[in-house]
Amino acid sequence: MTSTPLRTPLAAWHESHGGRMVDFAGWWMPVQYTSIVDEHLATRQAAGLFDVSHMGRLSIDGPAAGSWLESILTRSIADLTAGRFRYTLITSDEGPTGVTVLDDAVVAREADAPDGSARYAMVVNASNRERVVAWLRSKCPADGVTLVDRTFATGMIAVQGPLAVAAVCVLCGDDDAARVAGLGVYRGTRAFVAGQPAAVSRTGYTGEDGLEVVVAADAVTDVWQAIHDAGSPRGLKPCGLGARDTLRLEAGMPLYGHELVATSDPFALGLGLAVTLTDGSGTPRSFPGSDALARMQATPSGRVRVGLVFDSKRAAREGSPVVVQGRTVGTVTSGSLGPTLGCAVAMTLIDRDHAAVGTAVDVLVRDTPQAARVVPLPFYRRPAPRS
Repeated sequence: MTSTPLRTPLAAWHESHGGRMVDFAGWWMPVQYTSIVDEHLATRQAAGLFDVSHMGRLSIDGPAAGSWLESILTRSIADLTAGRFRYTLITSDEGPTGVTVLDDAVVAREADAPDGSARYAMVVNASNRERVVAWLRSKCPADGVTLVDRTFATGMIAVQGPLAVAAVCVLCGDDDAARVAGLGVYRGTRAFVAGQPAAVSRTGYTGEDGLEVVVAADAVTDVWQAIHDAGSPRGLKPCGLGARDTLRLEAGMPLYGHELVATSDPFALGLGLAVTLTDGSGTPRSFPGSDALARMQATPSGRVRVGLVFDSKRAAREGSPVVVQGRTVGTVTSGSLGPTLGCAVAMTLIDRDHAAVGTAVDVLVRDTPQAARVVPLPFYRRPAPRS
């Protein structure tokens, strides 16, 4: 028996505007409107509008919120000031290696509460939300910390691309527009967008400049429509999950369930920035799985994450073997045509002795070898702004 997918506040808009809907991580989501390539290129060249309301949104408040998060997350947040965001992992100390990666997440410090205590927000993956929330609640102290799942009370919109910030700022008052436009990467602020109170951040999952906007669930359709109307004359397009995936792949961003799994070694994946093993004085930090992660850092694993660029447009899919002289040396974790690049690309876990840039390999795509070579990640970096 299958359950009915959950609907974001924007599901009806997607359906009425030609979105091809699919069940994704238990949510009824648009995979595309026109074509994945068109939506991908619109995001690179102008702006893409994405419904990311399926992502889990949590608030963590209370006088002990900061110290608790410091004890539970792999990334230190002790020096996180209001308006700053940080990428982290959420781990447990279970599993055969002594650590299980439950999810990757973004944590933000918001403006302090009226009583002076710190307030935090966290975004987690839709596919992991229920288990992550349950696990966090099982570790949450009885006093001093309040954890609330705000996923269903809010909606979340990602506006990505070179014209994204302008498409949002035109809907803000002068002071809010100046503050939003001036945000640095991984910074956020409160603002009114299309007349609605919103949390706005310079974050995204496409490799482009852009913003993510969180508003009340009953206001998200109006805000989405206003951004759509403001940006469409300049090339903004609504985009589905398909383009979101090809964009993040070109940008070399890992996806939980593909590059990142429960048994992953974060250091082999290039995610060491998400693991703070010592504090400012050099004292080891203690969080779930910290001892196991310290051992992983000290003893590099046999495989690492690399990028592959193919000679053709034929895409390898997750699980495709990577071979050298008939011997399997790796496995594709994500693969697709890279619309910006005009050829197929893939992220792969590969043996270290074949991970050097320029190494030639074959990837078996439906048992047919496809020539590829190892390249640095990311595959794509957005152009520097003109001075």
